Amino acid sequence: MTCCSYLFRKKGSSSSSTTRLPAVDIDISEIQNVNFYSYKELRIATEAFSPANKIGQGGFGSVYKGRLKNGSVAAIKVLSAESRQGVREFLTEIKVIASVDHENLVKLYGCCVEENHRILVYGYLENNSLAQTLLGHSSIQFSWHARRNICIGVARGLVYLHEEVRPHIIHRDIKASNVLLDTYLQPKISDFGLAKLISPNLTHITTHVAGTAGYLAPEYAIRNRVTRKSDVYSFGVLLLEIVSGRPNTNRRLPVQEQYLLTRTWNLYEKGELERLVDAFLDGDVNIEEAVRFSKIGLLCTQDSPQLRPAMSTVLKMLMGKKEVNEENMTKPGMIFEFVEAIDEEKQKGKAEVENTSSLLTGSGKQDDSSSSGIATSFATMTFTSIYDRSN
Repeated sequence: MTCCSYLFRKKGSSSSSTTRLPAVDIDISEIQNVNFYSYKELRIATEAFSPANKIGQGGFGSVYKGRLKNGSVAAIKVLSAESRQGVREFLTEIKVIASVDHENLVKLYGCCVEENHRILVYGYLENNSLAQTLLGHSSIQFSWHARRNICIGVARGLVYLHEEVRPHIIHRDIKASNVLLDTYLQPKISDFGLAKLISPNLTHITTHVAGTAGYLAPEYAIRNRVTRKSDVYSFGVLLLEIVSGRPNTNRRLPVQEQYLLTRTWNLYEKGELERLVDAFLDGDVNIEEAVRFSKIGLLCTQDSPQLRPAMSTVLKMLMGKKEVNEENMTKPGMIFEFVEAIDEEKQKGKAEVENTSSLLTGSGKQDDSSSSGIATSFATMTFTSIYDRSN
């Protein structure tokens, strides 16, 4: 389907006049505060989607930095060509995403729907993501005050998605690379509400695709059960990354320290959680608060979803408005343990376990980054909805 270019420059409004997409009975005036761009316009903005302008690659597609005709700089996300979603379904989701407005969520500015092109346009954030700044190679020095604000800001964004938006939205892929930072290091959660905009064929757990191993709740990875508590688990992992300044998985470290959750739990049992705090803070940190944040991270990552607190409770604990009850805290649920058990059996030469391992770990290629986790892929997921009213 080819759409007239003038249509994609029209901004959704609440006026009584109606503008409809050709051959699709959709009134775009119902979509508030969204600019509709032509493919040509966005191609020009990104210099023909030049690799030099590519600033990110994720499970939902590639992201390019572009300059729009009005001079503003934008982050232009080209959704995967594998998506076969129709115009009506796409715009229905855009309507929902556009209605979400919170200071800790990335704001959608517009989109393009031409032929098979599905493109989203967001405001550009200067300091990129936590994965590239705090956990990657960056000249930015993150003080404890900045880290504390980032943790609280992300929690606030998730409370909004989980409890204030109707219907509730489960992010499904909370991780460092999906937390973007503005000029003042204020966090903005990105990629919320996009699960329905890609083909189910693209929902394998890989380094770049939704449902990232390392942040993935066990019930999600093993039983394909997704609830708001799955996001809570992922947030708990992210919280520990921010406190420690290290990715959740680093295979360059000694075996006993490769997995952040394992190290955190071991330190907790020894009563030595202060050792988890990032050494680069060089003493300029509220140790008591950092230890409390670490305990909250452990509460969020408990194996049983029912034991994990709701995000509104997490926020209160982070802000010191609610006590951290660690009395009955249980060991984190870690899907790494399944892989480790398989490795032990493989060393014993059991062929049947080798077959199981090939099913679980796919190609077996591994990555040291925080967004890779145990392997290139770990099982296959199917996302059915971005909304869920359950816990």
